[in-house]
Amino acid sequence: MAPRKRTRLPEAVLGRWRIVEMDNWDRDAIDLCGPGYIEFYANGTGKFAIIAVNGGMDCRPEQHDGRDGVGFSWEGNDECDPASGRGWAVVAEDGILRGRLYFHLGDESGFRAVPFDSAGPEERH
Repeated sequence: MAPRKRTRLPEAVLGRWRIVEMDNWDRDAIDLCGPGYIEFYANGTGKFAIIAVNGGMDCRPEQHDGRDGVGFSWEGNDECDPASGRGWAVVAEDGILRGRLYFHLGDESGFRAVPFDSAGPEERH
């Protein structure tokens, strides 16, 4: 199958975001293997890392809660075991990235993230 033509993602979501809160895991868990983050690139790809999970993302522009955002599928590892899932994210009016991460046949959790460049020293580790 030929690769799809990449659609540019909304400018508001682009860049590296520091995950500061999740519904299912506390801050120590989020940062278990390093600062939790999610990153979106203009070419429609991205990556994330939380707990002992990391993944590469295939992103598409979509709307959530009436706002332009991104939906994505992901593949990666969970403690060295293959893992996959999907998710979405939007930038709310307060400038916070909010979204949801789903693990295939497993957990799901909402998350909240701030741009890395605006995170305070306690947010950067």
